[in-house]
Amino acid sequence: MALPQDPSHLHALVDIGSNGIRFSITSLHPSQARILPTLHQSRCGISLYDAQYPPSSAGERQPIPSSTIASVIAALRDFKRETLDFGVPEGNVKLLATEATRTAINAVDFLTEVKAKVGWEISLLAKEEEGRIGALGVASSLPGVRGLVMDLGGGSVQLSWLDGQEAPKKGAVSMPYGAAALMRRLGEGRTGELEKEVSAAVKGAYESLEVEGEVAKEQKENGGVTLFLSGGGFRGWGYVLMSRHRVQPYPISVINGFRASREEFLDTADVQAAAAAALEEESEGIFRVSDRRAGQVPAVAFLVKTLADCLPAVKEVRFCQGGVREGYLSGLLSAEIRALSPLVVATSPFAWGDGTKNLADLLGSALPPDSHHRGHASMGLASVDSNLLTAFANTMHTHSSHSKDLQASAALRSTTSGVLASVHGLLHDSRALLGLLLCARWGDSVSPTDETFKRSLERLIEDPWTLWWVQYLGAVAALTGTVWPAGWKHHAGERLIFETNWENDKKANAMLRVRVTLGMDIDAEVLEQGIRALEKVGKRKRWIGGRDGAGFKVAVEVRSAT
Repeated sequence: MALPQDPSHLHALVDIGSNGIRFSITSLHPSQARILPTLHQSRCGISLYDAQYPPSSAGERQPIPSSTIASVIAALRDFKRETLDFGVPEGNVKLLATEATRTAINAVDFLTEVKAKVGWEISLLAKEEEGRIGALGVASSLPGVRGLVMDLGGGSVQLSWLDGQEAPKKGAVSMPYGAAALMRRLGEGRTGELEKEVSAAVKGAYESLEVEGEVAKEQKENGGVTLFLSGGGFRGWGYVLMSRHRVQPYPISVINGFRASREEFLDTADVQAAAAAALEEESEGIFRVSDRRAGQVPAVAFLVKTLADCLPAVKEVRFCQGGVREGYLSGLLSAEIRALSPLVVATSPFAWGDGTKNLADLLGSALPPDSHHRGHASMGLASVDSNLLTAFANTMHTHSSHSKDLQASAALRSTTSGVLASVHGLLHDSRALLGLLLCARWGDSVSPTDETFKRSLERLIEDPWTLWWVQYLGAVAALTGTVWPAGWKHHAGERLIFETNWENDKKANAMLRVRVTLGMDIDAEVLEQGIRALEKVGKRKRWIGGRDGAGFKVAVEVRSAT
């Protein structure tokens, strides 16, 4: 990502957590602020929580050692140099500290020494403010958040209820049961007492949110509530679940947007067994699960079991990358920017031409007006919403400069390890769908090395009808790209018009009738290959699952405008 010309949009943030210190520099330029684009980030593995409970302390809290303070100061000085290199305004530098610093015996001395030797002030987040900022971070992580939110740090865990992109109306409840804190308490051996204590705290926190009405509504409309999880402890749990997913190898490496069912999330025995195996000397380990995180899995399992008993009607779990950094920065944005679709915002810089909406509308016009046909009333076309169509229109020319050998493969990986890999705020479903759409747009033929990856992405999309519509829209986009190779141009008028309806073929089976009207400056012979490709999508051998699988016959009529 290129640096913005105006550095006034740059913000540097230091998140001084219990398990580590995170540094980041982010651009909040209005055009891309919704996805919080990160220009630079790093992490220092200083655990302020562990520093206050050394093995020699016998469980008694100690002041933060001077050697640890010196290490923090050295790391802050190094980051200060980096902020100067990037040109971050001094007023846009923020240092936020959470539980381990807030409750430290020598917190005041620690803050004073940092101020004297680095020149920066550290802001201590109150428990409620930490929960509020963490909830905003979760809200920024996905296009729509409605449900219970938990943020598990090293020293504390927060519970709140979110509905949309705004801060929780009832605030957030903070409890001193972070992953590191629970590991220490479990080590004391009074598991029964701790279980009753944590259970009472979680139940009390839930009741204080006063969301029984919202929960009942979610149960009635969606069969249960979604639990959104953030924080290092939960992310570690999510990566273990990812390693045990039905799709292997799992094709998306970022945890943000990963989904697990209630049953998968609550299978603590399986997760603990996988984490224990990862700690064995001969083990290759689990991707993104450090030995420290794997060692904390028993504490997270203890908390997960408590959640199963205390939180009602949880239907599924979504893992989020958002935390203090994302929440604080998101809080600086207007409500209008926070409400934008991250998928549309992220892809807008890649749009060609001067009318992306026109291009998206054109793609949409190739879809039939009535989607209630056999097999795909529940998903299928319902998965292709306006935001996905706009994102597809924005990126359908992105790989035009690639050689034909690379186009489909590069497009396929664009959302997972390519130009859109770092985007904050996307669901795994969206990454898979857009990657597959772009691959289909460039002919859907990938190299053998990418074939396994492609099949894994397809398996994430459980509905075969959705996969068929992906193939259909890809062929439509390829045809459209031939007519509009530089993107939509307002001066060029209507070069291409789609009219699509449902009909029945001779055997009374559902069939798509696609009427393609060409502008007077478009020669039909130029589109012959694209028309054939669109009709081939309707051939039974191209259906998802074979001749008796998911798909429709496609009949294309081409005519010229008069």
